[in-house]
Amino acid sequence: MSVLIETSIGSLVIDLYPDERPNCSKNFLKLCKIKYYNFSLFHSIQRNLSAQTGDPSGTGKGGISIFGKCYGEQANYFEAETKPRIKHRKMGALSMVNNGSNMHGSQFFVTLAPDLDYLDGVHTVFGEVAEDKDNVLEKLNEAYCDEDHRPYRDIRILHTIILDDPFDDPEGLAALIPDRSPEPTKEQLETVRIGIDEELDEHKGKTAEQIQEMNENKEAKANAQILQMIGDIPDADIKPPDNILFVCKLNPITTDEDLEIIFSRFGKIESCEIIRDDKSGESLQYAFIEFEKAEDCESAYFKMDNVLIDDRRIHVDFSQSVSKLRKKDFLDSEGRVKLKIKDTARKDNKYDYVFSDEEKDDSKSKKQRKRSRSRSRSHERNRKERYYRDTRRDRRDRYDRNDHHHHHHRDRNHRRSRSRDRNDRRDKRDKYDSHNRYETYRERRNDRKTERRR
Repeated sequence: MSVLIETSIGSLVIDLYPDERPNCSKNFLKLCKIKYYNFSLFHSIQRNLSAQTGDPSGTGKGGISIFGKCYGEQANYFEAETKPRIKHRKMGALSMVNNGSNMHGSQFFVTLAPDLDYLDGVHTVFGEVAEDKDNVLEKLNEAYCDEDHRPYRDIRILHTIILDDPFDDPEGLAALIPDRSPEPTKEQLETVRIGIDEELDEHKGKTAEQIQEMNENKEAKANAQILQMIGDIPDADIKPPDNILFVCKLNPITTDEDLEIIFSRFGKIESCEIIRDDKSGESLQYAFIEFEKAEDCESAYFKMDNVLIDDRRIHVDFSQSVSKLRKKDFLDSEGRVKLKIKDTARKDNKYDYVFSDEEKDDSKSKKQRKRSRSRSRSHERNRKERYYRDTRRDRRDRYDRNDHHHHHHRDRNHRRSRSRDRNDRRDKRDKYDSHNRYETYRERRNDRKTERRR
């Protein structure tokens, strides 16, 4: 027996194992018959592992069996079929999800890799993918998912068609079979993240000029964020004021007063400043004129462009600089940039965490244990410091004693060596003197012999 499953990314043909898994096969076929799986989300896709679906709520915590639909709440789940044992050897094996008590409801998954033996004995294989001409398994395996394994773009079961059904309908099933495919419920529509038919190409249907304008706006926003990070502007969303004119191509001899008189006929001027060199004080030939009203600024813009002033034709434009903005708009009393929280409203209340008194007591006990551990570590650290300090002091004292003993012996040896040197010098001197006396004696004796011969 077979079932055709149409998904948002292609179609699959499923072959079931009615002889080995009669309850699982019957449950799956009858749920397909009452269109229970229509608009079901593939809520968990793990690469090279599995793609799980079959929960109409899209959370992975719902879904009941066909027996619960027909016989009541006590039959929401049925016992897993473990014999004969069928392993997850093939890519595309169809297996019922174990709810933790060896019970099954409506959820099932398709394996996305072969030889997943660690799933054997936990989940019940009851079929396999027989045809996949649209490469649905490959597309599921390549789906881009978040940290909870849910695809960012919805992948859903759109329709199920039973090709062969050998089982008889259980009592009460006829009343559950719809005349046509049912529309998605409100709860199912709330689970939509990126819709099936939602177009992600933001450039589709737009002209080249519109695309260029979009790219320029993105680039300008990125540049503004960079300027904010380096501190050139106080806020990335800041815009230049619309009551300040930028005037350029001025004559160097034109003064602030002359320019203010000329432009004052359009309205009251708050300030008029010609930008000058910091060192020389010479005009840089451009200026900023701030009007009290934006209407006066706009009027001056239309009438003063290309006007001759001091033999120079000036150019007038709206200012694109934010340096003329008053600091009080962005700085606090201490001169720091004001930081504002744009939105403090809570988006929804779906994930409010409620802690019981026991959990609070546990947190207090954890803090106390942590404090005691820190005190014990501090005590151990102080003990080690005292030990090392005493060891260094003992070692220093021992070195001083040895050094004193060494100096004592060195001085004694030095004195002995000096005494030996002195004795050696005296012996040499005596020996030399005795030799000289002997030579003198010989000379005298020879002199006497010579005189006698004469």
